[in-house]
Amino acid sequence: MQLAFHGAAGTVTGSRTLVTHGGRNVLVDCGLFQGYKNLRLMNWDPFPFDPGALEAVVLTHAHLDHSGALPLLFKRGFTGPVFATPATIELCEILLRDSGRLQEEDAEYANRRKTSKHRPALPLYTEDDAQRSLRLFRALPFEEEREIATGIRVRLQGAGHILGAASVRLSANATSVLFSGDLGRPDDPIMNAPAPIGKADYVVVESTYGDRLHEAQDVEAVLGDTIRRTAARGGTVLIPAFAVGRAQSLLYAIYRLKQRRAIPDLPVFLNSPMAIDMTDIYHRHRAEHRLSDAECAGMCKVATMVRSVEESRALNAMTYPAVIVSASGMATGGRVLHHLKTLAPDRRNTVVFAGYQAAGTRGARMVAGESSIRIHGQDIPVRAEVMSLEGISAHADARQIVQWLATAQRPPRRVYLTHGEPGPADTLRQRIERELGWDAYAPRLGQTIEVES
Repeated sequence: MQLAFHGAAGTVTGSRTLVTHGGRNVLVDCGLFQGYKNLRLMNWDPFPFDPGALEAVVLTHAHLDHSGALPLLFKRGFTGPVFATPATIELCEILLRDSGRLQEEDAEYANRRKTSKHRPALPLYTEDDAQRSLRLFRALPFEEEREIATGIRVRLQGAGHILGAASVRLSANATSVLFSGDLGRPDDPIMNAPAPIGKADYVVVESTYGDRLHEAQDVEAVLGDTIRRTAARGGTVLIPAFAVGRAQSLLYAIYRLKQRRAIPDLPVFLNSPMAIDMTDIYHRHRAEHRLSDAECAGMCKVATMVRSVEESRALNAMTYPAVIVSASGMATGGRVLHHLKTLAPDRRNTVVFAGYQAAGTRGARMVAGESSIRIHGQDIPVRAEVMSLEGISAHADARQIVQWLATAQRPPRRVYLTHGEPGPADTLRQRIERELGWDAYAPRLGQTIEVES
């Protein structure tokens, strides 16, 4: 069996691992590259494999750095099935269409304002491309084993993180490889803990937080203090957040703060063109999270859902304190950019980044203290307060990753570290070798590795 790391190697985003056995090709994840421009440009490159030769794709979860390139794969010749959990499919129906629509909106804006060097600026793919790619999805429930290509079997097990998130176990002959996907935290207030590893000959594990531990931060207390402080000076709190997962954690925290009257009863907006009420998805998948029906309802009703472009623009004209939660989570694109252009120059406002910010993203640069950011060809001054809410991360930290690895019934032959910048990945590699005594390795982008039976 061969593993070819065509994404999320030496970087966090662009998850794409090609698995080859007996001449059959299966792709684990098909995500977008985000962050530095040289990474984002890779989204426009041809795939380093023939999409038409793939037997199947297996998704770990719905976040765009794991699923967002599927419409491209479809456009370039892939016609096979995409296997994912039922919740992941529901979320992809939202996120992929939303991604295509936002890319169309961004291209239209660039052409109208002439902010792009390309004439005309084009979207990477359209909402229609995304809609057509959704026909390829096939539901695979947790813990159900299935043959997805001749000689290759797959089983999904819970990874926490967000609804539907799975670790992917691929087996061929006597060899098994477990891809962690993005691992959730065992103490997450909403999602269940990741399932134990069990038996695996090789483990491919994420290393996003491979060099750090989560702060012992009372997220609700910090967020409540930030909202009160900002409202007192007449400002707005803008929270860039991934549309699924992080946004719900934030809304749940705000709901609990309002229930306790710990913050003013100011308006809250979730600026996303989602076509369906997230309440229904959380209710339908109660086994995957810890919330009661009442908590689900409260979390999703605490905010006004903003779907249209006109409603989104109207938020920038508000003259009273509010909270706006808007995608994308690292400020790499989407409607949050328009809010940043309006709100970042005003000292009364606060921009709260919730969780990990990949190197090179606007979020990472703002958290690092840069005094201006470039949006749509303009340099926007950053005078607003900028803070990082680390405690709300949906990723396991270094200690929690090692604890998850230790659930293996026997030591794997090797652990491969992906989904991490070089520093965190290598720090985690050393920690695994030191604490567990296991062989660990961080593959290079584009590297192909033969795993032995």
